[in-house]
Amino acid sequence: MSEAVVAQKAPYATEIESGSRYAWCRCGRSGKQPFCDGSHKTTDFTPVIVEAEETKTVYFCGCKQTGNQPYCDGSHNAL
Repeated sequence: MSEAVVAQKAPYATEIESGSRYAWCRCGRSGKQPFCDGSHKTTDFTPVIVEAEETKTVYFCGCKQTGNQPYCDGSHNAL
């Protein structure tokens, strides 16, 4: 089993738009953080798909250790 890479030890504040879909990078290898760019293909990971119900700012996990994927739950504070 592959291990997730810590992309950053803080969340990504991201504006999402109602009706849009987003693919959150779960593996930490993407060059387009916090979104997936396909870098997971050599791992056991797949992205988490988010469908925005409203336009708002969300905080996507940057450390990839959250228990509330894809959103930050403060797990980076223990790294």
